[in-house]
Amino acid sequence: MATWSNLNLQDSNSPLMEQMMFFHDHTLMILTGITILVSYSLASAMKNKLTNRTLLEGQTIELIWTIMPAATLILIALPSLRLLYLMDEVNNPMITVKAIGHQWYWSYEYSDFKNMEFDSYMKPSNEIMENEFRLLEVDNRTVLPMNTQVRMLVTAADVLHSWAIPSLGIKIDGAPGRLNQGSFTLNRPGLLFGQCSEICGANHSFMPITVESTSINQFIKWMES
Repeated sequence: MATWSNLNLQDSNSPLMEQMMFFHDHTLMILTGITILVSYSLASAMKNKLTNRTLLEGQTIELIWTIMPAATLILIALPSLRLLYLMDEVNNPMITVKAIGHQWYWSYEYSDFKNMEFDSYMKPSNEIMENEFRLLEVDNRTVLPMNTQVRMLVTAADVLHSWAIPSLGIKIDGAPGRLNQGSFTLNRPGLLFGQCSEICGANHSFMPITVESTSINQFIKWMES
């Protein structure tokens, strides 16, 4: 059972990802209802032998099958537009972190602190500890405080990269000469894993992202050390 649970994605750790999951469930229920209705209608039409050669129009059924899809699209579009707005909106950030993609590692700069920048490389397999994950652990983790609005700035130094963490519901492309931004809030402490989501070369899958979510006190101690 433990092995099977390790194959799943990490649980949501941000309000944005929770809203994306709610929208996914909402849309999936609508699609399930549509599939059941269409399947039933198809099976019913194939089994019965009722015909009406003189039927030229059916305004009632035409009205129904015009209004129902339109109402369904509205039920999907309204929460989708709301979610798009939340994903693009950047509130007043308390901390700004800049991630620079290289072939093939990440560099981080904490813009609100002086002389706080480091490189983050994937740990080689022969250096992995017993409680660490192969191909996901890095030598320098990105430490961030939970319950704090974080603004992430992403760019690249050479080719296209993409800073993505599924459990945060965030994916920011990094392009040379361009600065993209996104924001998120961490709900609880823990380790969050991600990888570069852009095909940036031969070692594209070997530049992981590890974010360590801690309390504000622990974050301040980490900054001081």
